[in-house]
Amino acid sequence: MLVETKAHVGVFAIALGAYLPQFPTLVPEFEQQYADFTQPRPAPVALGDGGIVTTKELSMAAGDKFRAADVDLVILQLLTYAPSYNTLPAVRDLNVPVVLVNVQKKKAPDYANTDTPTWLGELYACGAVGEMVADLERAGKRHAVITGVVEGGDPQVQAEIEDWCRAAQVRRRFRDTNLAQIGRPYPGMMDLYIDETNLYNRMFLYTKQFDWEKMWAIADNITDEAAIRAKAQDILDTFDIEGGGTIEKVWDMAKYVVAFEQWVKDEKIAFIASHYDGFAQGKAGVLDSMLIPAFSMLIKQGVACAVEGDIKVSMAMSILKTIAGCGQLSEMYSIDFDEDICIIGHSGSGDADISEKKPTMKIVPVFHGKTGGGYLTQFYPHLGPVTYLGITQDKDGHFKFVVAEGVNEPGPIFTFGDTNMRTRFTCGAREFCNRWSEAGPTHHMAAATGRHIDTILKVAKIFDVPVDIITR
Repeated sequence: MLVETKAHVGVFAIALGAYLPQFPTLVPEFEQQYADFTQPRPAPVALGDGGIVTTKELSMAAGDKFRAADVDLVILQLLTYAPSYNTLPAVRDLNVPVVLVNVQKKKAPDYANTDTPTWLGELYACGAVGEMVADLERAGKRHAVITGVVEGGDPQVQAEIEDWCRAAQVRRRFRDTNLAQIGRPYPGMMDLYIDETNLYNRMFLYTKQFDWEKMWAIADNITDEAAIRAKAQDILDTFDIEGGGTIEKVWDMAKYVVAFEQWVKDEKIAFIASHYDGFAQGKAGVLDSMLIPAFSMLIKQGVACAVEGDIKVSMAMSILKTIAGCGQLSEMYSIDFDEDICIIGHSGSGDADISEKKPTMKIVPVFHGKTGGGYLTQFYPHLGPVTYLGITQDKDGHFKFVVAEGVNEPGPIFTFGDTNMRTRFTCGAREFCNRWSEAGPTHHMAAATGRHIDTILKVAKIFDVPVDIITR
């Protein structure tokens, strides 16, 4: 990604302190289990190590470390029984979920040869989990439980932990990077309007405002011809261009992409929501004509670029890009009632990582509903499972996720230059349209290849926002 971030994850373990002097062999046993548990997590993650907690004081010290690390998530390993005072002081002052990892070392007891320290150290599938959840609930803390076994490996446990780390990465990306709003939302699309202060307070995302005059001049000082040529080749490698493509044909576009990449790094931008409603003349017309493929090149590198000034869908695109590897701007296009299929897509910038074949670029004399004309890009989303994510708000400004899973099926699609896909939903096209619309989303959503609702639910728990699941 052009702008890298690392999730901050606090990790600690708990055990009852009274056991340790009674059964001294538990000390090296627990130390080894914790060392194995805290082996490097999936990148990009920075661990905040709270150690093995056996007293209230150690729990408070772990909490100090977590606050200093500004953690996005806390993962707690339950080594054996422990009272809740080992947990609560560490998380009392945090507003992030606590994931309780209840993993037993051995698959099954050797009943005849199990003594008390062996039971407590290797076979205690912690009865403390319920106690921890009860007190986290009373403390108003969000929580989740993962149960499994160490012996023989447990892919399900590992997958769950990796999912939580990806979800935490979303929060860190929102906290550490910025959103660039260029221009303003499309006039009259009131579902897209947003209060940037509320956005920052609820979702941690800071908005930087930019005028188009700055964007028109952004490439004026780009003189490195080798960098421009390399980027031009990257564009040709990414797109099939109608009428054939050459370095010279995309030279100006490449120059702007190089400039935008540097701007993104300098301003630490991971989200862009833009809309241009001017006269598209002179330098304004040049940039406007090539902005769609230029922003597509940024999306390819992890910057969520949304058309029509839609900040909320840029957030949805970024969430899916982070957890699924792709995030494509979409909206309901049409329904094929004969096939019971929803046609879903959008004109404008797109994500090459969702395309099963090389996307195409073509010139049109007019962008429908918008100023000017120029390059359109069409992407060809993979067939098979697909996830849609919309982000909306209620009357009090609270955010909500709206999600659905379906299947992209083969068949005819529109060919006028816009990305579109044929999605079948288990509830049927008519009912999907009813349910999705009743959830009150904006008219945009993001799409990603694969099934990702379970990970989105983790993201929602980290941000403390509700989720409407339409169908899966």
